[in-house]
Amino acid sequence: MNTPKESDDIINKQNLIRQEIIKQYIACRKIRNLTQKDLACAMGIKRPNISRFETGQCNPTLDLLVKIAECMDLEIKIELVDKKMEKGDGKKY
Repeated sequence: MNTPKESDDIINKQNLIRQEIIKQYIACRKIRNLTQKDLACAMGIKRPNISRFETGQCNPTLDLLVKIAECMDLEIKIELVDKKMEKGDGKKY
Protein backbone atom coordinates (compact mmCIF):
# COMPACT_ATOMS: atom_id res chain seq x y z
CA MET A 1 0.00 0.00 0.00
CA ASN A 2 1.26 3.48 -0.85
CA THR A 3 1.96 6.12 1.74
CA PRO A 4 0.23 9.50 1.28
CA LYS A 5 3.48 10.94 -0.11
CA GLU A 6 3.85 8.07 -2.58
CA SER A 7 0.23 8.54 -3.66
CA ASP A 8 0.86 12.26 -4.19
CA ASP A 9 3.99 11.45 -6.20
CA ILE A 10 2.01 9.08 -8.42
CA ILE A 11 -0.75 11.65 -8.96
CA ASN A 12 1.84 14.31 -9.83
CA LYS A 13 3.52 11.95 -12.30
CA GLN A 14 0.14 11.13 -13.90
CA ASN A 15 -0.60 14.85 -14.28
CA LEU A 16 2.81 15.54 -15.85
CA ILE A 17 2.39 12.71 -18.35
CA ARG A 18 -1.17 13.85 -19.17
CA GLN A 19 0.02 17.45 -19.70
CA GLU A 20 2.84 16.29 -21.98
CA ILE A 21 0.47 14.18 -24.08
CA ILE A 22 -1.97 17.08 -24.39
CA LYS A 23 0.84 19.47 -25.35
CA GLN A 24 2.04 17.11 -28.09
CA TYR A 25 -1.47 16.59 -29.48
CA ILE A 26 -2.19 20.33 -29.56
CA ALA A 27 1.13 21.00 -31.31
CA CYS A 28 0.41 18.33 -33.93
CA ARG A 29 -3.12 19.63 -34.49
CA LYS A 30 -1.84 23.16 -35.01
CA ILE A 31 1.00 22.05 -37.32
CA ARG A 32 -1.66 20.38 -39.46
CA ASN A 33 -3.75 23.58 -39.40
CA LEU A 34 -6.68 21.72 -37.89
CA THR A 35 -9.18 23.45 -35.63
CA GLN A 36 -10.78 21.61 -32.76
CA LYS A 37 -13.93 21.53 -34.88
CA ASP A 38 -12.05 19.99 -37.85
CA LEU A 39 -10.61 17.28 -35.64
CA ALA A 40 -13.94 16.60 -33.95
CA CYS A 41 -15.67 16.25 -37.34
CA ALA A 42 -12.98 13.84 -38.54
CA MET A 43 -13.49 11.78 -35.40
CA GLY A 44 -17.29 11.90 -35.48
CA ILE A 45 -17.53 13.60 -32.08
CA LYS A 46 -18.49 17.07 -30.88
CA ARG A 47 -15.96 19.91 -30.54
CA PRO A 48 -16.44 20.31 -26.76
CA ASN A 49 -15.01 16.81 -26.33
CA ILE A 50 -11.77 17.94 -27.98
CA SER A 51 -11.77 21.10 -25.88
CA ARG A 52 -12.20 19.14 -22.65
CA PHE A 53 -9.32 16.86 -23.65
CA GLU A 54 -7.03 19.76 -24.57
CA THR A 55 -7.77 21.68 -21.37
CA GLY A 56 -7.25 18.62 -19.19
CA GLN A 57 -10.86 18.58 -17.99
CA CYS A 58 -11.21 14.92 -18.91
CA ASN A 59 -8.89 11.99 -18.55
CA PRO A 60 -8.68 10.59 -22.09
CA THR A 61 -8.96 6.88 -22.66
CA LEU A 62 -6.40 5.04 -24.72
CA ASP A 63 -9.15 4.53 -27.32
CA LEU A 64 -9.65 8.30 -27.63
CA LEU A 65 -5.90 8.93 -27.90
CA VAL A 66 -5.59 6.32 -30.65
CA LYS A 67 -8.58 7.74 -32.53
CA ILE A 68 -7.17 11.29 -32.36
CA ALA A 69 -3.78 10.03 -33.51
CA GLU A 70 -5.30 8.15 -36.45
CA CYS A 71 -7.27 11.22 -37.54
CA MET A 72 -4.04 13.25 -37.58
CA ASP A 73 -2.00 10.47 -39.22
CA LEU A 74 0.12 9.99 -36.10
CA GLU A 75 1.45 6.87 -34.45
CA ILE A 76 1.48 6.47 -30.69
CA LYS A 77 4.65 5.05 -29.16
CA ILE A 78 4.76 4.06 -25.51
CA GLU A 79 8.03 3.16 -23.89
CA LEU A 80 8.37 1.56 -20.49
CA VAL A 81 11.78 2.13 -18.93
CA ASP A 82 13.10 0.59 -15.75
CA LYS A 83 13.59 3.39 -13.21
CA LYS A 84 17.19 2.27 -12.84
CA MET A 85 17.63 3.04 -16.56
CA GLU A 86 17.84 6.71 -15.72
CA LYS A 87 20.97 5.86 -13.75
CA GLY A 88 22.30 3.79 -16.64
CA ASP A 89 21.92 0.32 -15.14
CA GLY A 90 18.35 -0.66 -16.00
CA LYS A 91 16.53 -2.23 -18.93
CA LYS A 92 14.32 -0.76 -21.60
CA TYR A 93 11.23 -2.88 -22.34
